[in-house]
Amino acid sequence: MAANSNHRLHGLNARICIPVCEKDLSAARSACERASEWADIIELRLDCLEANPDSVSLSGLRRPVILTFRPSEQGGYRKLSREARMTFWRTQAPRGDGVWWDLEADIARELSPDWSHTIVSHHDFSRVPTNLSEIYERLAQTPARVLKIAVQANEIVDCIPIFELIDRARSDAREIVAIAMDNAGIATRILGPSRGAFLTYGALDDQSATAPGQVNARNLRSLYRIDEIDNETMVCGLVGLPVLHSVSPHIHNAAFASEGVKGVYLPFEVADLHSFLKRMVHPRTRELDWNLRGLSVTAPHKQAVMPYLDWIEPDAKEIGAVNTVVVQNDRLLGYNTDAGGLLEPLLRRFGSLTDKNVAIIGAGGAARAAIWALQQQKAMVTLFARNLAKAAQFNVSSRALAPASFKDYDIVINATPLGSGAHIDQTPATQQQLNGARLVYDLVYNPMETRFSREAREAGCKILGGLEMLVAQARIQFELWTGSKASSSAMYDAAAAALETS
Repeated sequence: MAANSNHRLHGLNARICIPVCEKDLSAARSACERASEWADIIELRLDCLEANPDSVSLSGLRRPVILTFRPSEQGGYRKLSREARMTFWRTQAPRGDGVWWDLEADIARELSPDWSHTIVSHHDFSRVPTNLSEIYERLAQTPARVLKIAVQANEIVDCIPIFELIDRARSDAREIVAIAMDNAGIATRILGPSRGAFLTYGALDDQSATAPGQVNARNLRSLYRIDEIDNETMVCGLVGLPVLHSVSPHIHNAAFASEGVKGVYLPFEVADLHSFLKRMVHPRTRELDWNLRGLSVTAPHKQAVMPYLDWIEPDAKEIGAVNTVVVQNDRLLGYNTDAGGLLEPLLRRFGSLTDKNVAIIGAGGAARAAIWALQQQKAMVTLFARNLAKAAQFNVSSRALAPASFKDYDIVINATPLGSGAHIDQTPATQQQLNGARLVYDLVYNPMETRFSREAREAGCKILGGLEMLVAQARIQFELWTGSKASSSAMYDAAAAALETS
């Protein structure tokens, strides 16, 4: 377990620690064996046990182990008295070359541990403390091999002080694990090792995370390819709220891998867009030294991002929304790839859309891009909406959705969220309404088959799913960021596989 500083500085062979939290030692040992497939080191959370252990045997385990016995007030899973903790560490905790102790600062100095295999830690599950520098200095006063600081990220900019801690520790020649917890802090978990963090934590599976925002260890290795990230790696990501449900990381990371481009695509959960763009994105004002090259932008930020950009392509201005940002030199450039992504699958099937009768259901942002794109192709567009007053803003022929019939339409497009998420059992149109329509295009991609598409199939319509559009617009984004063309099939297959297992 000796640290390899060369690997650490260049982001190669990142260490992944998988925490194991079980109610008894037998189940914990079994979980440790499963974790060994993806972990470099395993954290055995003894505070998860229903009773204090009399003894702990680590014989036969294939990976080094970090022992943690943390009280609930410091992030543990049950109440533990100081006396119980001290007794465990002094008389029951195993020692050895493959054994690490993770000790809270309040007891570390009293125990006289093997400092070369000790992690001294501080946790704050409410915020980023204002005295973070003082906490670091207090931990650094111990001879512990590794310092650990984990704090709650309430905004994505809370990642900045964590990355600064890693930089400081590297400058001080100290090993550190520094993490911003929760969804807003995921970037610190994925990029931390490439910046010098001693390790990062990854969950054994999606159901067994032991801290907010902990990424599946398998995904750290196979999706984000964490072992290949270094300081030169191109960083791109998805900006929205929420974003963790998206398959875009699967699509773009598959493209990076298939095209041999040195890049990684992350989910950026952003509530305060202004602070994120100013402090982390714009080259002239950002406080973070990273090779950020591009962003996908999704709800609720597609319109809000526009005033912050240095240049916006004319098409995106006309549509009134930006879903793609390119970081070029010291400027932010805005594009809309939704329109091109929507058209590409239709043009493959029809060749030309001139004079095609197209019905669009919905009066939101997706409908706006669809109307613009189809009008550029000289299609005849009619908007169907429940709220005709809202539909009037689009300056296109509009009709009430109920009781509409689509029998005379070549294409019917669902540009509503019906069929996904909380609306998964809903459809904007029934089989009876869709009878006679030539092709039905559902922009919903998760799930891949919606109630709307099932109604269309029963009506005898041809069907086009939203995943084709998602991949098409992502391929255009990838080319804008990298200058390279990506394989649509690799991107589609990665997204479909992710949806099948979600």
